[in-house]
Amino acid sequence: MVRNDDFFLRKWVEYYGKEFGMENIYIYLDGKDQPIPDWCPSVSVTPCDKLPGKVVELEKRRLRFLSERAAELFERYDIVIGTDADEFLIVDPSLGMGLAEFLSSVKSSNSSMSGLGVDVGQNTGCEGVIDPSRPFLTQRRYALLSSRYTKPSVMLRPVRWGSGFHRIKGHDFHITENLYLFHFGSFDLKRIKDRMADKQRVSSGRHLAKRTRTITKVSRKKACDWNRWTVIARRMQAVFRPLYAVNKPSMAGLDIVVRIPERFSDKV
Repeated sequence: MVRNDDFFLRKWVEYYGKEFGMENIYIYLDGKDQPIPDWCPSVSVTPCDKLPGKVVELEKRRLRFLSERAAELFERYDIVIGTDADEFLIVDPSLGMGLAEFLSSVKSSNSSMSGLGVDVGQNTGCEGVIDPSRPFLTQRRYALLSSRYTKPSVMLRPVRWGSGFHRIKGHDFHITENLYLFHFGSFDLKRIKDRMADKQRVSSGRHLAKRTRTITKVSRKKACDWNRWTVIARRMQAVFRPLYAVNKPSMAGLDIVVRIPERFSDKV
């Protein structure tokens, strides 16, 4: 579900349409005042009445709505994926498999699958303003391994997402090896500042400020080895839980910055 965000939506449609076929992509517009995109004619786009409420309540309503739509889609599909427009589920390219093939190959009795959260940031010491005409990961090489973005994005049966897709209500999460959720909301300082200045956006200043912290961390901390620390992070998040939510993962307060391997550069 999106509102006035063609920048990420175009990339999202391009990526998931290539992986699954445009006819299997579903977009819900938050507000009928938005124009229906004319650049994705094969995609199902549904204008909806704008959801009411402040930030927290709005998120609850949004994910309740999307969980209901996901349940309907299970009448046609075996697996349903839900993400925000700036989130991309990526299989490790070393496997030589597309996302559809990979997900179909995983045998699981669980209610969901999660990719390890990779919060891509802008290293302001060596990376400039993003060029949307070029692949994102040719321009961004650093990320924070983030439990916040280890989300149960892949539903294997009808259940209910919590706010922001961060959990499945009443169920644990299950991190799948070789699967990553790349988040790009923190990958360009100029875009973040522009969003914070936009009075029409519902996002709180606190929420947007969290994204600038990712940029600060990837700019200041020494990058660790991807192959070693993604394994460690996956194990940690499978064990540690925040006190306020036992069905969410945690990095136990560690901020691990990694350098994204070259093999990911053409994925998004």
